[in-house]
Amino acid sequence: MPLSIQQLKNTKVDASRTLKLFDGGGLFLEVTPTDSRRWRLKYRFAGKEKLLSLGLFPLVTLKDARVRRDEAKRLLSNGVDPSAARQAAKQATVAETANGFEAVGLEWIEQQRGTWAPAHTKRIELRLKNDVFPFIGKKPVGSITPPDLISVLRRIEAREAFETAHRVRTNLGQIFRFAVATGRAASDPARDLRGALRPVKVEHLPAVTDPKRLGELLRMMDGYAGGPVVQAALRLAPLVFVRPGELRTAEWKDINFDSAEWRFTVSKTQTEHIVPLAAQSIRILQEIRLLTGSGRFVFPSPRTGDRPMSENAILAALRSLGIPKEEMCGHGFRATARTMLDEILGFPPHFIEHQLAHAVRDTLGRAYNRTKHLAERREMMQRWANFLDSLRGGLN
Repeated sequence: MPLSIQQLKNTKVDASRTLKLFDGGGLFLEVTPTDSRRWRLKYRFAGKEKLLSLGLFPLVTLKDARVRRDEAKRLLSNGVDPSAARQAAKQATVAETANGFEAVGLEWIEQQRGTWAPAHTKRIELRLKNDVFPFIGKKPVGSITPPDLISVLRRIEAREAFETAHRVRTNLGQIFRFAVATGRAASDPARDLRGALRPVKVEHLPAVTDPKRLGELLRMMDGYAGGPVVQAALRLAPLVFVRPGELRTAEWKDINFDSAEWRFTVSKTQTEHIVPLAAQSIRILQEIRLLTGSGRFVFPSPRTGDRPMSENAILAALRSLGIPKEEMCGHGFRATARTMLDEILGFPPHFIEHQLAHAVRDTLGRAYNRTKHLAERREMMQRWANFLDSLRGGLN
């Protein structure tokens, strides 16, 4: 009699022996004393009795097991041993994986590792892992075409990381030349992409990306002797790295101390955004709430609580500390965070871009919602705050 779902659910383990519950056509569920429940198919091929594993129950349901049994029976009817067919498929998969772009890329990195500085190696590994391998990593390296590569690079350009796109194109060419040299590709499709990418803009807003110098600036900022409102904003700016206009217009109604979140509408795109607040950020906000918490704005104007502080307040504070305009501005904290979170702390670029409130799209071109990767971003923001503390203390 065929098995029933209820029978499978009610079967208890026998500590003294392995049970076999037969369904028909050679299919049975094997229940061991350790409660391992595996589907098996008993069959004969070339005069010999053999067993084929069909997966673990309940991951493989009774219906699925019967489908797999019938597929094996069809192979037998055509004179094919299903066990041999499975082994051949595994070997083909292994061979295909070994020639996949990701496997070749990792092999190239290993070959170069001894000649590169560790930090340079890590940057390339992260660049490929986050921006390339998820999209073409499994494709056989010899089958990849220029349009495949353009699709990868356009995703990077879409988040305005134009310099990264050019660096990735260079790495692609290096990997393909390695594949050609090792006999796994006939040519380098990346060489046909010259001129296909947007040029890199060489003018940037001033931002500090040297850890030692950033630590020095943080200590200088801690010594700011101006008003407490600007002082608090100056301390919070590098921790949350939002746009200067969003920081100065922050409202208390948008700050949730229970969930440690700041939720607001992004001024540039008019979309909802969430800033997970690290413990350090919460402390700063709790301190300034004693002074401004009864009003609308977290950082109000000294003249009236009905308006936020001046858009030049942080910039003026930086200048009063002797930090030149060529080195850092209010917006520069965003570039600082973007660079160091990627190149030093090793966070995936799409986590960083989400936290910068940039437009980030998935593999189908759909915009991610505001809560995407929120748990990971929460961890990232706390690690960033801890990293800034270590720089402030001269530990890096």
